[in-house]
Amino acid sequence: MGMLERFTSIIKANINELLDRAEDPEKMVDQYLRDIQDDLAQVKQETAGVMAEEARAQRMVNENNEEVAKYDKLARTALQAGEEDDARTFLTKKQEYVAKGVSLQQAYDAARENSRKMQEMHDKLVSDVQELQARREAIKAKTSVAKTQAKVNEITGSASKAESSREAFERMEAKADQMLDQANAIAELDKNGKDPVVQLEDKYSSVDKMQGVEDELAKMKLEMGIDQ
Repeated sequence: MGMLERFTSIIKANINELLDRAEDPEKMVDQYLRDIQDDLAQVKQETAGVMAEEARAQRMVNENNEEVAKYDKLARTALQAGEEDDARTFLTKKQEYVAKGVSLQQAYDAARENSRKMQEMHDKLVSDVQELQARREAIKAKTSVAKTQAKVNEITGSASKAESSREAFERMEAKADQMLDQANAIAELDKNGKDPVVQLEDKYSSVDKMQGVEDELAKMKLEMGIDQ
């Protein structure tokens, strides 16, 4: 691919399309900026060379036109002096420069067109660099916010899991309370549902036990001579 074709493709490059395809816009914008600055340096060098060629072609056209004018003037001077042969010689030389001037003008026109194209490329790349530099901080800021949002989403997800765990713990605690209340209720029912005869037996068994203690205590006092 020639120089003109290569830089024409650079001009057609679309920043937005490149950024849309990027996985990391922050890195992509820096890389694209470095690439386009490298391209700009090359285009600038090439443009300077083409502009120099244009200037050289222009100078050759001007110099040739001066020769045409010079021999035209000499021919006129010779005619005024009555020297037609000399005038004819000068006009022949003039015609040579006129013919040469046609090709020189064509070369100059081509050089001027190439110079125009290269300057357009250069100006386009300068504009792209300026645009990207102006947008770089905004792109980086948006990317930073997006990364922060992703972290927030991740943390929020963790918080949601913790909340779910806490709710599960509370459900287990409530179930344990229910089980304890149920066991206490069953014990209370067992207590209240005891046979009345058995309850009376328990009552009088307690009386007999207490009476036995009192009898033992009275006997002990008598043995020790302690007044009742």
